Amino acid sequence: MSLAVGEIITFERTFTTRDVELFTEVSKDEGVHHVTPDEQGRLVVQGLLTATLPTKIGGEYNVLARHMNFEFLRPVFTGDTIKCEVKVEKYEPTEKNRISIATSFLCTNQIGKEVVKGSFSGVILQHEIHS
Repeated sequence: MSLAVGEIITFERTFTTRDVELFTEVSKDEGVHHVTPDEQGRLVVQGLLTATLPTKIGGEYNVLARHMNFEFLRPVFTGDTIKCEVKVEKYEPTEKNRISIATSFLCTNQIGKEVVKGSFSGVILQHEIHS
């Protein structure tokens, strides 16, 4: 799997109450807004749970992140569908079996409002998998 400078990877995710409950259990981020529904029955999704959207690239392309920058612009609620666009800014071989990668990203909600933006960079290790 290879990427190219300028390539944009797009994906969406709808956050559920169960997502927030599981993340609360793992992270211990038990702020009242994460465990008590608002008047519309929604919970506020933890910022770091929302931040998992652009890191999805790490799992798909074996990126070992070295730097991550997030700017949280507005809250995300359970039931919101967030679209994430990750743009490859740098993708170049460095040393043997490594590729340096840098990206920028923007996440918007279902009505087009920006919720998170930022960047991440790191390396991709190219290696054979032996069974």
